[in-house]
Amino acid sequence: MTSFARGQRVIGAATHYVENQPPWRVDVDEYALNAPLGGAVRAFGADWAQDGLREAGGVVGSGSFQRDAELANIHTPVAYSHDRWGYRLDEVEYDPSYHRVIGEAIARGAHTSAWADPRPGAHVARAAMFMLFAQVEPGHACPVSMTHAAVASIKGSPWIADTWLPRLHSRQYEARLIVEGEKASALIGMAMTEKQGGSDVRAGTTVGESMGGHAYQLTGHKWFCSAPMSDGFLVLAQTRRSGVDEGLTCLFVPRVLPHGMRNVFRIQRLKDKLGNRSNASAEVEFDGTVGFLVGEPGRGVRTIIEMVQRTRLDCVLGTAAGMRQSLAEALWHARGRAAFGALLVDQPAMTGVLADLALEYEAAMLTGMRLAQLFEAEASDRDVALRRLATPVSKYWVCKRGPQHAYEALECLGGNGYTESFPLARRYREQPVMAIWEGSGNVIALDVLRALTRDRDSGDAFADELGSTAGASVALDRHVDRTLGLLQRLTADPGEAASQARRLSEDLALAFQASLMLRHAPGRDAEAFIAARLGEERGAQYGVLPIGTDAAAIVARH
Repeated sequence: MTSFARGQRVIGAATHYVENQPPWRVDVDEYALNAPLGGAVRAFGADWAQDGLREAGGVVGSGSFQRDAELANIHTPVAYSHDRWGYRLDEVEYDPSYHRVIGEAIARGAHTSAWADPRPGAHVARAAMFMLFAQVEPGHACPVSMTHAAVASIKGSPWIADTWLPRLHSRQYEARLIVEGEKASALIGMAMTEKQGGSDVRAGTTVGESMGGHAYQLTGHKWFCSAPMSDGFLVLAQTRRSGVDEGLTCLFVPRVLPHGMRNVFRIQRLKDKLGNRSNASAEVEFDGTVGFLVGEPGRGVRTIIEMVQRTRLDCVLGTAAGMRQSLAEALWHARGRAAFGALLVDQPAMTGVLADLALEYEAAMLTGMRLAQLFEAEASDRDVALRRLATPVSKYWVCKRGPQHAYEALECLGGNGYTESFPLARRYREQPVMAIWEGSGNVIALDVLRALTRDRDSGDAFADELGSTAGASVALDRHVDRTLGLLQRLTADPGEAASQARRLSEDLALAFQASLMLRHAPGRDAEAFIAARLGEERGAQYGVLPIGTDAAAIVARH
């Protein structure tokens, strides 16, 4: 990167000097600059992780890491079905920048540190680390997240876990497909979705015939396979044993079989996606592919449910990380550019927009961190019940808010924000995938209803959580009363419930976020958030804050 590209003057080489432009936002400490995140790490029990997070903040804010993030999205993955001699290869080539990015994340435990070192606060610390890396380059976070989540499903099957969990816990990164015994680390992908089913995984037609023991032979097609160069995949198939149908079963499909031969894993093509460009997603065919039973035959959905909860958590964390990038870039620009006689950040209209974006980010981040706390190894029965409902509630709302947040931040940069030279165009394309992955809006809202129906304790735990701030805000109390009333009405009338599932999910999410803001954000910020989202002066767009809001003070904290 030349000095000219870094914004420095080149003496005698320009017709005029360009002024009133902020310097490049590079070589910054993303953790030190993010005071709300540091506060949340302490509040949710992971203060011991501060040193590691500070070190990672410097890495992801460095010029070299930012450049790798850019290159990984410019030089997108390429699939090779055959080698030069016509033999099946089925490999995806990534730019070296992608491998450097994911290698840095793995080295700091952004994938499985909470499992490998299960001490108090481990899941909170891992969530913060995951967000730091996803803030700058989100594509690599897909296999990182799936590897973290897959542990929850694999650990109960010792015939897989004994060999594979040590590899998943490893902080080494090896990109090559090599003989199994020579590879000390591994990443995990997923191949669940089929053409005819989409989110309805029970409609899948991939078949698994028992080979005896825990092994099955697969025939079928998957319409979306995430991170196809992973070392193993969780796959759903309709299994049969001795001619008897077992039902939908979860299987573990390794790319390399125990004896060193490559498994049949035919990559048909890569998806040409709107965003998430650095990460490959593929269509794959199974034809005699070997998979190994995970959990019990015919209990595939039950086997993957804890994994799904964790990937949904990471959708919340990933969206919050994207909000932080959007906010940070907008703040940087506004503090470095003047218009009409004052810095943009000091222009009241702009200050209000920035403050509102900051409030949205903090509420999303606190939501993700509280959810991560509910997944700690020492979680109580109440925590488990609460996370069953709070996870889909939060996934629905936070991920819905991500794209509009990115757009509003992009607009703060004006024309620059709309160009590929700045990261917010990429972020704008990125945020929608979090709302789609692991269940789009209707699927998630209906899962909120299922949680309330199948686990009655989840509704009680959620009400208890909201009760922790009862009396602290009149507007929130009114909203909670209305929301719990709607909850009771819909659980009593299933016929009406589906049509109101989105309304209930939104109302529950806003109540959860407002309660978290009251407990963990400054009172000024919490009051502004509640008034802007639940009060009589609330607006439909960012930047419509109630009269009297100290927007400048909110912005200064971020």
